[in-house]
Amino acid sequence: MVSPAQSVSAPAETADIDAPMIEASAGEIFLRRLAANGIEYLFANGGTDFAPVIEGFAHAQVADFKVPTPILIPHETAALGMAHGYYLATGRPQAVMVHTNVGLANCVMGVLNAASDQVPMILASGITPHTEHGPLGHRNSPINWGQNMRDQTAMVREPVKWDATLARPEQIAPLVDRAVAIATSSPRGPVYLGLPREALCEVTTYRDSKPRNAAARAAPHPEDLAEAARLLDAAERPLIVAFRTGARGGGFAALTAFAERHAIPVVEFWPSQLSIDGASPMHGGFDPGEDLAAADVVLVLDAIVPWLPHRHGFAEQATVIQAGADPHQLEVPLRGFATDLALTGESAHIIAALDEAMRALTPARDRSARFARLAERHAARRAQLDSAVRAGPPMSAAFVTRAIVALIGAEGCIVSELGAKPEFVTGLRGDQFFQNPISGGLGWGLPAALGVQLADRERLVVATVGDGSYMFANPVACHQIAEAHGLPLLTIVYNNGIWGAVRGSTLGIYPQGHAARANVMPITSLEPLPDFCKIAQASRAWTARVADPAALADTLREAARVIREEKRQVLVEVKVRR
Repeated sequence: MVSPAQSVSAPAETADIDAPMIEASAGEIFLRRLAANGIEYLFANGGTDFAPVIEGFAHAQVADFKVPTPILIPHETAALGMAHGYYLATGRPQAVMVHTNVGLANCVMGVLNAASDQVPMILASGITPHTEHGPLGHRNSPINWGQNMRDQTAMVREPVKWDATLARPEQIAPLVDRAVAIATSSPRGPVYLGLPREALCEVTTYRDSKPRNAAARAAPHPEDLAEAARLLDAAERPLIVAFRTGARGGGFAALTAFAERHAIPVVEFWPSQLSIDGASPMHGGFDPGEDLAAADVVLVLDAIVPWLPHRHGFAEQATVIQAGADPHQLEVPLRGFATDLALTGESAHIIAALDEAMRALTPARDRSARFARLAERHAARRAQLDSAVRAGPPMSAAFVTRAIVALIGAEGCIVSELGAKPEFVTGLRGDQFFQNPISGGLGWGLPAALGVQLADRERLVVATVGDGSYMFANPVACHQIAEAHGLPLLTIVYNNGIWGAVRGSTLGIYPQGHAARANVMPITSLEPLPDFCKIAQASRAWTARVADPAALADTLREAARVIREEKRQVLVEVKVRR
């Protein structure tokens, strides 16, 4: 994995005064500047505003200057999802470009997901030409009037960190540099650039130079860090609630070692990434209720929702430490969780600093009894989970998840959207399991897995998605992308024929209501389902359908063989219980 320190743009240097001054369109300079900032791919869904960008790509082919590799994506949701997944796999900032207001409208859900998951991404879109005649790039089609808006940026202004609109061609290089710096600064997140066609077409002078746009990295105040270390060290019943510590900067290994050294249980509540080894004796499960009720000090690591106020209670005298790149989660307007101490910084760095501070305290505390008690409880919880892995038929989601974990081994990766269950992926590292962001924009899983696969075409990457999530992902577009770009992804559709999340929410609010007693709960059934295998077969995928649990392991092994030897994408539809 690439650490946060490695993933920012080049360090500040003096501009390369030996580089020749050239004349180029702003569209071409946009591409040159993305490449100068280390952007490897431009995920693009083109439109009539792309002409100067396409011309820049074509010029690069004959003049041999560096630009990102264009990845044509036939739907904007897939473009955002792929960029999201590629970031998860690499830790490097991404870039997406789409078509004016209609393309940007299709991006909104992906931007919400990227903001929720703190993904550094430049989202650029065309803006319908401002002029009706005259400058190169003026309006020349009826759609240029039909797509004109008073404030196009308003569609994405709330979830992005920063936005700007290109007015003059000489602004494009500093705008790209600033966009990358802001996107990669703590807390990371998406930014937006509006690019009118006339400005993209206009020519200006440009000299290649190293970006001088270092990202700002937050760190906790030394006094606050020392106080947090003292509180955790003195606590009798400390608790850590983690959300997404594991994939960046060595956070997974650091938190696992920290928890075991200091005998602190770690609960992963609705995790988007794994934060601690599921086999660790200090893994406290996925519901904070038991530990939270007894805790005297709670360390919340980058969690938007560390517990549910209506369901989980904690002692009034408990001290709550909120930690992360944005410990107050400013993107959430209503969030009333207690904060007695705030530590600002990347979770992995905070854990390392706390570990060092606590180990320096004297005298050293004997935590062997607490460790033994937590280890015994962990073993009992794992045994209880093992007993829930029922083969069926129909198969349980836990049974299917365990089979996938066995398939991917030590190097593969699972990207799950209402598919594989995190409580049953014991033994995987933080870079081996990614789950849909808490924002809940459906259709994320399949394109995100394509992005992870693009980062390493030889890695076995498995997209595990619910049947509804699969349909939301524009699967025709996603399977076309996999074939067009040689991405041998394994997609596993968990087919239970319902909107499980909608049904569960309704039962949670009205457990004895009319909907709970209905034969078919309204607005939850997906019957009749399409033939998922035929959708994938349209893009020459190898497919299989499994209802017999005895056939699952062999089917998955054959799927892996096809991917390994034939370099083809695969879809397996698995019938699971509701």
